[in-house]
Amino acid sequence: MSRTERQGLNARSVDAADTYDLSDETAQEISHLATEVIDVVDAPPIVPAPSLDKAEVRTVLLSLMLTMFLTALDQTIVATALPTIGRQFNDVNNLSWVITAYLLASTAVSPVYGTLSDIYGRRAMIVISMTLFLLGSVACALAPNMLTLIFARALQGIGGGGILPLVQIVISDVVTPRERGQYQAYFSSVWVSAGIGGPILGGLIAEHLHWSVIFWINLPLGILSLALLLPRMKNIPVFHRRRKLDWIGGVLLMAAAVVFLLVLTWGGNRFAWASPTILAMVGSAVALAAAFVWHARRTEEPFLPIPLLGGTVVPYAMIAGGCAMGAMIGLTVHMPLYYEVVYGLSAAEAGAALIPLVAVSVLGAWAAGRAMVRMAHYKRATIFGASMSAVAAFVLATATPLSLVPMLALLSVFAVGLGTVFPLSVVSIQNAVARAQVGTATGAMNFFRALMASFSVAVFTAILLAVLGRNISIGVEQHAGTKHAISAADMVSAFRYVFATAGLMLASAAALYTIMEERPLAGPAKIPAAEPAE
Repeated sequence: MSRTERQGLNARSVDAADTYDLSDETAQEISHLATEVIDVVDAPPIVPAPSLDKAEVRTVLLSLMLTMFLTALDQTIVATALPTIGRQFNDVNNLSWVITAYLLASTAVSPVYGTLSDIYGRRAMIVISMTLFLLGSVACALAPNMLTLIFARALQGIGGGGILPLVQIVISDVVTPRERGQYQAYFSSVWVSAGIGGPILGGLIAEHLHWSVIFWINLPLGILSLALLLPRMKNIPVFHRRRKLDWIGGVLLMAAAVVFLLVLTWGGNRFAWASPTILAMVGSAVALAAAFVWHARRTEEPFLPIPLLGGTVVPYAMIAGGCAMGAMIGLTVHMPLYYEVVYGLSAAEAGAALIPLVAVSVLGAWAAGRAMVRMAHYKRATIFGASMSAVAAFVLATATPLSLVPMLALLSVFAVGLGTVFPLSVVSIQNAVARAQVGTATGAMNFFRALMASFSVAVFTAILLAVLGRNISIGVEQHAGTKHAISAADMVSAFRYVFATAGLMLASAAALYTIMEERPLAGPAKIPAAEPAE
């Protein structure tokens, strides 16, 4: 149709509209139509039905679970092999860097993968992260000395740091927010399995095989997960949007994170907290963070948009999830010391006593996920759970010392309540942001969780050092097979403050979720008809 013909058709349409008489009823109905223009950024997230049948969705989720298990196992299996590695390379002083290098790299890059997945797509980023992780695993297995192993672990961390946020992002592309919570419990069980099986498997490999096997086993698992996932990702809905990448903002954010994590790692350990080195590093971290914020506010499309971290949902869910993660990791790192000194358990028995803390949390995650599916007021389950966890921690702080069975029972109650926090944190953030920013928001959430975990470990360590004195070994290197020169009474007194701090963190999470806006979750509603919709 030519331009002249279109103009003529439009003119005839206008004339027809002018001569068409609307009934009074129709005119009144039209007058009541909403005329407000809604910005697309403020529009609720729309999740189209994925072109995957249920069997394909299950296959995708299983491959994602295998992918997550890969990185979760790597974080736990290495620790038990460290003494063997140190003896082979005749270098014990730098052993902690085998863990620290991975932690620094994986934490710094987690927001990078989230943002890149919003620009270049999930498939490309998963291939890149898994490839770097597997290359790092091969480099670790072939490392001829400690320095090479440390750099190889950093490369492995650069790849592994993207796996968790990318898995959570792909889940958000496949499953609607209302249904997503129940799947979070399945993925939480992956972390529990890795947390329990990793140290056992690592010990067996270090004792009966060569330590490099703990890195070689990543190859078949990684290749299998990619073989299952990639062919089906072409059917997953696409939400990414090509735009210019803000490299300056990304570098500033990663640099600030690395310096901050080094402060938490070295402060009170290698250097005194008030030493010139630590103070200079703190100043550098603050300056880098301020430069990042300044740059983000003046860039048209920043690496991490500052407004994305605002609103009535994202900051509350992010901080609440960080508090829960910090309390859990902080206690996981330090409770073995408590078990050994107060109850006289061996290192292996102390590790087994952590099972109630790390495993039972899956029950809480499952309960919160079911609440999202079936309840209109889905926050209530998590608020109750976080409050219950805070009460259990305060009881531990006041009633300690307890015999071992009541102690484990209270820790189980604490873990169940704590587990309810994580599904709500992930789902509410992904449900609150625009679809094109889900990757960025998810990466930022994992970045903040990792920072909070490191910060909490440093705070708990500082508490113990303040009460017990500086001449004790805490954290990764605490199990040297020797008796601790600390009385049980002193350890109980110190841990009362640790438990109270954990209780404050979970109470803060409950308060933040109470304040947070409870937005309707996108997806099929399964709320009973008797429950009024509000």
